Amino acid sequence: MRIVSFVILGLLAICAPAQADLRITRDHGGYVEEYKAKYERIAKSGERVIIDGICNSACTLVFGIVPMNRICVTPRASVGLHHAYYDKSFTFGIKVNSTEGTSDLMSYYPATLKSWIGRNGGLTNEMKKIRNGRDLWTIVDPCPEEFF
Repeated sequence: MRIVSFVILGLLAICAPAQADLRITRDHGGYVEEYKAKYERIAKSGERVIIDGICNSACTLVFGIVPMNRICVTPRASVGLHHAYYDKSFTFGIKVNSTEGTSDLMSYYPATLKSWIGRNGGLTNEMKKIRNGRDLWTIVDPCPEEFF
């Protein structure tokens, strides 16, 4: 009976879905609500997030939703931040800032990211980039070399 139990447990372990990492390589953002839902699923799943390229705009919500100890950056990482704005398809192609949307984004960001934003003139319409290096490492840990 014990042997059968071990065999069943072994088969369950083999058939169980593997936990995968999310690797962000070229994410230019999108709809905030979609990113919130995506990152909430990832936070619940226990997945790690490896930022290995561009993470701009709504992508940066990852820092406020997924636990920071499960996020890291490779040497190729960069983060881009700007004011939230309304979907241009509803504003005839004109970028119209959303004060409420920007406040919502900021409410998710950890203190280290908010501090960087404050030291660099706040959010504006222009994309502000944080490239891999000391500034980014004060916000999120660099990845171990095996993730490069």
